[in-house]
Amino acid sequence: MNPLISVIIPNYNHALYLKERIESVLNQTYDNFEVIILDDLSTDNSREIIEQYRNHPKVSQIVYNEKNSGSTFKQWEKGINIAKGDWIWIAESDDFCEPTLLKNLIDPIINNANIGISYCQSVFVNYTSNALNPYKSTDEILKIFPKENYIEEKLIPYNSIVNASMAIFRKDLFFKITREFTKYRLAGDWIFWAEMSRLADVAICGKFLNYFRQHDIKVSNHTKKEGLNYIEEIKALQYFKSTLMLSKELYEEALIKHYFRFKYNKFPFKEGVIKKTYSLFKANCTIKMKSKIKKQIIHDKILYQYI
Repeated sequence: MNPLISVIIPNYNHALYLKERIESVLNQTYDNFEVIILDDLSTDNSREIIEQYRNHPKVSQIVYNEKNSGSTFKQWEKGINIAKGDWIWIAESDDFCEPTLLKNLIDPIINNANIGISYCQSVFVNYTSNALNPYKSTDEILKIFPKENYIEEKLIPYNSIVNASMAIFRKDLFFKITREFTKYRLAGDWIFWAEMSRLADVAICGKFLNYFRQHDIKVSNHTKKEGLNYIEEIKALQYFKSTLMLSKELYEEALIKHYFRFKYNKFPFKEGVIKKTYSLFKANCTIKMKSKIKKQIIHDKILYQYI
């Protein structure tokens, strides 16, 4: 078994990192893959870099949008619809990886047809590719989670697939999930992985093979200043409870944890965002939850001695 993997590189204004991204894909030791490059009407010199790969034997398609889609998740959908492979890798255009990423992610599925998602560990890096910190979601070399409890174990309270570039998934599963994820700008991937993980088991490779870039020109950084991540996370948690059958207890625990992450966040929000987001959390918390929050705040003040 040597399945074809369709590698989708959705790009928007990442010319500075694009060559490193594409080269890290083309240098994979697992060689049964095609590359689809999508550009969402970039205004930098991305096209000039992309065109250098037009005649590469692994590059099957290059698509330039005539109008910006406004959502990276819509670009995912576009790439998946034209992909020829049975497995998909969304290789974000500002990230890069080790040459053995695909080999390590495809190995677990060879003898296990129940697996639908396979992902590795990520290292956060800065704009110069220097490591900032690792993100680890398992201490084991390989861990298989059954579809019945992956959400509860690994997607609550936070999404442990922090970056699409760290994962591959079965294409057929994509056509069985809803298009709910396309309604989000930031939290769409959380919905995406959750719905898919209800349909198949998940393999987690313990190796650090993906490098997740952090820089000022990321779309997510601009939208976070508006507090959109918290707005979307609350909406996503509500969807988990109403549609994906997340228990009321786990929903409430997760919402409280997201509240405290917001409360202690030092991110430079735009004017008015903090007040607006506090109001949103307040509107979605029950009296019981508000009581828990107050007790935790008092506990934190005593513990950290800032009364």
